[in-house]
Amino acid sequence: MILTACSGQSTPTSTTTAPNATPASTQAGNVTPSSVEKKMPRVAFVYIGVPGDGGWTYEHDQGRLMLEKELGIKATTVENIPEGPDAERVFEELAQKNDIIFGTSFGYMDPMYNVAQKHPKVTFLHATGYKTLPNLGTYMGREYQSAYLVGMAAGKMTKNNHMGYVGAFPIPEVIYTINAFTLGAQSVNPDIDVSVVWSNTWFDPATEKQAAISLLDKGVDVLAAYQDSPASIQAAAERKVWGIGNDSDMGRFAPETYISNPKWNWGPYYVQTVKSVMDGTWKSSAYFGSMKEGITDIAPLGKNVPADVKALVEKKKQDILSGTFEVFQGPIVDQDGKTRFEQGKKMTDEEILGTTWFVKGIKGVIPK
Repeated sequence: MILTACSGQSTPTSTTTAPNATPASTQAGNVTPSSVEKKMPRVAFVYIGVPGDGGWTYEHDQGRLMLEKELGIKATTVENIPEGPDAERVFEELAQKNDIIFGTSFGYMDPMYNVAQKHPKVTFLHATGYKTLPNLGTYMGREYQSAYLVGMAAGKMTKNNHMGYVGAFPIPEVIYTINAFTLGAQSVNPDIDVSVVWSNTWFDPATEKQAAISLLDKGVDVLAAYQDSPASIQAAAERKVWGIGNDSDMGRFAPETYISNPKWNWGPYYVQTVKSVMDGTWKSSAYFGSMKEGITDIAPLGKNVPADVKALVEKKKQDILSGTFEVFQGPIVDQDGKTRFEQGKKMTDEEILGTTWFVKGIKGVIPK
């Protein structure tokens, strides 16, 4: 949602477009309604990659653009920041001259936590993490709902029942997304299996392509991936194998063999969050938005996906939106045959966000 590899080799770049206005009451969180019209908060975004990745960072940047358009705020963006000491330095520098700071990578958690402790009057928002403070909140979406729907389409499209998944890092958000994808596929095709390999990257097309090829060489006829680049679906297209991307609509990268992928929409969250800081109602929380709230969705299914498959997926999407269907509801059995959740038992958010195991039907190990 968001770590090192290619980013660690990149040169940090930044674009500063912050206005000259001083924030009302000088600090985020203390803006009074009467002062909002005169003074705007200074907002900054820290990206793990670049908007041109076509995936994760691209969608966050689209959200930033929506924020600027709706609220008239010109934000600061800092790109290509790997996790670790460099990130902490960047957040420290931004905290000196900004009121609201968004960090868009899981690996920024500890650097943001450390800096937030030193700047209690600055509001920090961290994507996909789990550590909070009075001035540090987290935000994430239920991408697993979208992944389930994509899995349904994949389960219908496979011919040999062997599918592959290139995972990014073995962290809960990736693990439960792969689980949801598998459960979706099994709901329409109980005979499928999903082989998983790890790239240990968020954006490194060369490494990700090699990981994809390792699965294609095993004969999978549907290939999904959880990275920011389209390298995996491009590798699949070269073999004429169905491909599934991540984060943003990646159909343009492999139009003939594209199925779909989960898609993010961060704009409404960014607008709402900044507004709440401006009017003094913001409180630290662990936001976990749903498809119903619009933060996550499924990209349009590819042009070669049959109409009946599209209709099947759309019907299930409506069930999710109406609240009549839960992705993680028992019976759920893990890959070792252990029943994790009995019939009718729903996983809590804490259980979902703490997932460290694969469901039955997945071939692969989760590194410790």
